[in-house]
Amino acid sequence: MNLKEKKIYIDKIKSLAREKNAVIFAHYYTRPEIQEIADFIGDSLALAQQATRVDAKILVMCGVHFMGETMKILCPDKKVLIPDMNAGCSLADSCKAEDLAAFKAQHPDHMVVSYVNTSADVKALTDVVVTSSNAKKIIDQIPKDAKIIFGPDHNLGSYINSVTGREMLLWNGACHVHSRFSLEALMQLKKANPGVEVLAHPECKAPILAQSEVIGSTKALLQHTIQSPAKRFIIATESGILFEMQRACPDKEFIPVPPEVTEGVGCSCNECEYMRMNTLEKVFNCLLNESPEMIVKKETADKAISSIERMLQMS
Repeated sequence: MNLKEKKIYIDKIKSLAREKNAVIFAHYYTRPEIQEIADFIGDSLALAQQATRVDAKILVMCGVHFMGETMKILCPDKKVLIPDMNAGCSLADSCKAEDLAAFKAQHPDHMVVSYVNTSADVKALTDVVVTSSNAKKIIDQIPKDAKIIFGPDHNLGSYINSVTGREMLLWNGACHVHSRFSLEALMQLKKANPGVEVLAHPECKAPILAQSEVIGSTKALLQHTIQSPAKRFIIATESGILFEMQRACPDKEFIPVPPEVTEGVGCSCNECEYMRMNTLEKVFNCLLNESPEMIVKKETADKAISSIERMLQMS
């Protein structure tokens, strides 16, 4: 899509949003042009919480499927649209509700703590939801003798175990983007850029985290780059955040850690292909047709919201 076509779509989207009293939300990992048209940019839970505070008839969630579900759960009386219903999540998909239910049955004395990157059905089976930014704080509030199943991200769970001293039972799931960063490439970048901080998301594997000076949620990493006097950073998280980092800090340089080469194919950055399924054309069409609309069964939503509300109480 050339610049002229982009401008046409952007103008049409803004006009439709005004006409239909719609608000557009975009995750940090979406395409730059999607972030540019969004009324709000953030991580999944922050966007869902923001959605509860806006006076709008229609909410457009530019992200992935579970984010639309979470927004609908928190905003049951608003119409929630997502540009592409097929925009899934490898991490959420790694933990099916029926599999978690069976696992819970095998460990009846365990409570379930689930990362927010899960389906509504999994949240309905969860005692408390966490995010990468509040997981440690919430786990620290749970009695030390409590047995915990943590899922679905094994890397995040391992990190939380390491900083809390817990021995949570970890689900073996992972984000396909964060789990494929190349340790060899990171070491080469550190050698070529002595003294430059490495910023990593806790969904990365332990060897990557061990080489990182700053570990935190996407928002925390963004805030660090804004507040730090440093001018250069090495970034180990989904590359969509680089757009917002560069926009907030135009005088700074951000160096993405490349993925491991698989079957002879590699790239200079890590991108989530599901997030990239959000396009200007799809945003326009979903606003125009008010479809696809996110629907969550009331029974599921009623159970799922309890785990989210408990998180908010403990945060």
